[in-house]
Amino acid sequence: MLHLKRLLRVSNRSFLAFIFFFSLSTSCLYFIYVAPGLANTYLFMVQARGIMLRDNVRTIGHMIRLYTNKNSTLNGTDYPDGNNTSEYIAQPIAYLPDNFTYAPNLPCPEKLPSMKGVIDVNMTEITMDEIHQNFSKYLDIQPAGHWKPKDCKPRWKVAILIPFRNRHEHLPILFRHLIPMLQRQRLQFAFYVIEQGGTQPFNRAMLFNVGFKEAMKDLDWDCLVFHDVDHIPENDRNYYGCGQMPRHFAAKLDKYMYILPYNEFFGGVSGVTVEQFRKINGFPNAFWGWGGEDDDLWNRVHYAGFNVTRPEGDLGIYKSIPHHHRGEVQFLGRYKLLRYSKERQHLDGLNNLNYTPEITMGSLYKNITVNLTPELAPIEDY
Repeated sequence: MLHLKRLLRVSNRSFLAFIFFFSLSTSCLYFIYVAPGLANTYLFMVQARGIMLRDNVRTIGHMIRLYTNKNSTLNGTDYPDGNNTSEYIAQPIAYLPDNFTYAPNLPCPEKLPSMKGVIDVNMTEITMDEIHQNFSKYLDIQPAGHWKPKDCKPRWKVAILIPFRNRHEHLPILFRHLIPMLQRQRLQFAFYVIEQGGTQPFNRAMLFNVGFKEAMKDLDWDCLVFHDVDHIPENDRNYYGCGQMPRHFAAKLDKYMYILPYNEFFGGVSGVTVEQFRKINGFPNAFWGWGGEDDDLWNRVHYAGFNVTRPEGDLGIYKSIPHHHRGEVQFLGRYKLLRYSKERQHLDGLNNLNYTPEITMGSLYKNITVNLTPELAPIEDY
């Protein structure tokens, strides 16, 4: 009997020790994979509140100066020539009048009367079947979500590439807003949803490279828009065409209090021409987990001699659908890779990518499913 009691005491101690070490290891894993991202987010929010307070004070001061000096010049501004150079006062942009006449043989203008500005964002969940019924039948959408205007020649042929994994409730919300917006902008477009299968950490950058290669098999696209599924535009004057320089569309996101997190931020929604994307060798393939790949793209763009442009004023505002990363971890090796961006640029990207896709055609998008592994993008030491 005594021997049994001793065994029970030892067993209880072992069980308690197991619970202790299990809790300790779980806490360590949490702080390694989750806490850094949360800390960065909260730190930025504190900084953003300080920036907003500073900007509000400056704006109020500017308004007071305008009011007190409104009779000091003939034009009622602080500037004798009538030019207001304040960075806080949005400059007017001339859009075509409502009675503008389109011409089927002429390029579609970039500032159309159909582009009214602020969009009423609706985050209510909706099924993909409802989206199919709303758009595919009534708005002349072709298979894979392909559409082009008939009343003028589209200025840009835009492939919208959406990296995807386990976000089925977000996709129809994005389509509900993006399809009408692109039609109002008179762009030719189609949607490519590049879905990652398998168990490897999410690789947003490699999915974009896969989407690019598959999209170019369908049409001679000239503009690419890399679009996160949870980013909803709030202004339809944020024109999704490309330009002489790469474009960062999502300059002001609500989760960052509509302030650019840092000058080199290039995430969320961005666009490049096909020629630009080939010149920078696409995205890097080596970023497994979330974070870092958009910073590497920023580096590639600048190493290739380009600059990044952004929408003026509040045109580049977006709402982010609230979500968790659902088991996806931060890529802790991103800082080392970013230090060697220049050395890796011509070794890792479009030129070393291999994959085997499973393709299904939908009424609103083409789905490209790939099972990604590091072996599909081998890279020699540099």
